[in-house]
Amino acid sequence: MATNPKPGLPLAKLRAENYISREFAQGENEHLWGKVWLVAGRVEELKEVGDFLTFNVANESIVVARSKDGLVAYHNVCPHRGRRLADGCGRSSQFRCKYHGWTFNLEGKNTQVLDRHDWEGALDDERLDLWPVRVDTWAGFIWICMDPDGESLAEYLETIPEYLDPFELEEMRFRWKVELHLPVNWKVALEAFMEGYHVAATHPQLIKVAGNDYTQSYAQGKHAHFGYWKDVQPLGTSSPRLAGNVYSDAREGVIEFFRQIEEDLNAIQTDRDFEAAKKIMDVLPPDVDAMTAMGTAIELGRQAAIEDGTNYPERLTFEALAKAGSDWHIFPNCVTLPYFDGALWYRARPDSLDPSNPDKCVFEIWSLKRYGPGKEPKIETRLITDPVNESVGLILDQDIANMTEVQAGMKSSKFAYARPNPVQEMEIINFHKTLERYVLGQSRG
Repeated sequence: MATNPKPGLPLAKLRAENYISREFAQGENEHLWGKVWLVAGRVEELKEVGDFLTFNVANESIVVARSKDGLVAYHNVCPHRGRRLADGCGRSSQFRCKYHGWTFNLEGKNTQVLDRHDWEGALDDERLDLWPVRVDTWAGFIWICMDPDGESLAEYLETIPEYLDPFELEEMRFRWKVELHLPVNWKVALEAFMEGYHVAATHPQLIKVAGNDYTQSYAQGKHAHFGYWKDVQPLGTSSPRLAGNVYSDAREGVIEFFRQIEEDLNAIQTDRDFEAAKKIMDVLPPDVDAMTAMGTAIELGRQAAIEDGTNYPERLTFEALAKAGSDWHIFPNCVTLPYFDGALWYRARPDSLDPSNPDKCVFEIWSLKRYGPGKEPKIETRLITDPVNESVGLILDQDIANMTEVQAGMKSSKFAYARPNPVQEMEIINFHKTLERYVLGQSRG
């Protein structure tokens, strides 16, 4: 039997066509990707003059490089016959078209047209330089925007820096990177990480040690976040959904929490945190309460970070941590879960080889960690094209397993729209309201 929603919480209806319609995907390509700020990479990837990376989204390709004056970005296309100039990442003092040799320096200026005299001066009034793209940085990420007249990155991010700057994400470095090519819409992939409502059913092992798994979520302009703000329980204790605490010894519950996050996720908290947490068995008595056990584990992790040559961020107090919550959706295509010592970052986008196909996407997962000077590892992106047979880790495998079933289920003749939870899935509701304003000119409401 249908029930009325609580007062003030009207039923949100997210149309299936937002996920499965080729027309909607084409609308995103035309009206979304070229109008927003997008993460192209990390500043650490472009350390030296000449370092470059390419970022492809929908029908566009952008090359970002470090010139002698700082970061620059251009549309990755030769004005002669349209060939893309760069691919992947590397280091070069110039961009030379491999088709006919037209060449451009790091400032985007055309420096060579082979046999230019053949045009007999007809090229003199033509624009032969690369088309610039706006580029900026925040939190250690390189951001690009193809709209020359759009808002600044600071304006676009709205209140996000207020909440996330204390984490000092710019001080973190890649721990590992995974790129998955999935047969699902980019939003289906991203939304698997935009709410905590799924944890009890998808990750039942987590609710034994993750405290109260009930979340609340809030819109923050075009962005949104969720957290565990109601009836807070210490990590290391069991969810109220269970009959009682699985671990009678609070120390064991805390250590098991860190073990699961380290071994089954390998992100957010770090290997350093896990090793430090194990020490509470030696420094705390068996009858210690869970709050003290978790607080001690965090402090031991901070001490381990200092010994390793890095620091926990000074502004990230427990009050700032609580204010930020656990998870942020950064419109349109990124999600992050930050912590003292590390962070998890997701980026989703259409597959640029078939950008109007709503059943294909590229989904990237980045684990970040604070490292002492010179201790960060050299990272290669792990490419996964068969997620059924290639594991990312237990927790992420559980999330990925839902995606193809969701994409298939949305094509049912009986599925007209999704009905997201108005308390715990506001990130998704706000996402589609904002997305529809870009793609359709107005939210469907």
